[in-house]
Amino acid sequence: MAEPTFTGVGVALFTVFDEFGEVDIAGTVAHANRVVEAGVRAVLVAGTTGEAETLTDAEREALIAAVRSGLPDEVTVIAGAGGPWPRAAAERAAVARKAGADAVLVSPARGGVDAAELFGAVTAAVGGADRVIGYHNPGPLGVPGIEVDALPGLPVGAVKDSSGDPVRLLRELAEWRGRTYVGSAALLALAGPLGAPGALLAFANIQPEVCIAAFGGDPEAQRALTELVVTGRTGGVRALKMKAGERYGISTVSRLGLR
Repeated sequence: MAEPTFTGVGVALFTVFDEFGEVDIAGTVAHANRVVEAGVRAVLVAGTTGEAETLTDAEREALIAAVRSGLPDEVTVIAGAGGPWPRAAAERAAVARKAGADAVLVSPARGGVDAAELFGAVTAAVGGADRVIGYHNPGPLGVPGIEVDALPGLPVGAVKDSSGDPVRLLRELAEWRGRTYVGSAALLALAGPLGAPGALLAFANIQPEVCIAAFGGDPEAQRALTELVVTGRTGGVRALKMKAGERYGISTVSRLGLR
């Protein structure tokens, strides 16, 4: 297994589905390899962009195992592993680790579940806080966020911040000793030069080279991502899959669009 930490740009991987809406494991692994060959350093499986809410636990496990075995050893594989209460999240995280995930991404739970208790259960299940990435994305997920002031008290080694808030990013980098992975492509040219260790991005499914250049501080690359940023904000995963299909020819089927 790779180290649970990574430096550079990671991808929040699409789950590829066939025309009937079934998981295309081989297609998903092939796409992961495609973006890794372009320079991506980590792959997040079964995250929000991977339509995790539509996957069964068996599908999640199979995808994690296939992606881990299909990628170079040095590439970090992260698995989405949230749950509605501590035991459920811990069990899902333990399965992800057994399937080969180097780290897990976990959001707080709805309904007033204590975040420290939930992350503590996950940390115990995966063998340490360095393998746990807290997920701050309260709007689209409909779950509580993770306040910057709360980070030092949580048993997590990193946070993925998809808020797109530059002030929050500045505070995370200045006030917290953990790793901050930016999840908003609009802030790449700020995050990289300021010392953020990495990014976890949906857009790396489509323009990995441009995302890498922007994270390196290239203002032209940052501006070149504008169309994708707008597309993602207005059309979500389905619209972004269309963009990936145009470039790479992957299936554009989304379970979020199936009835």
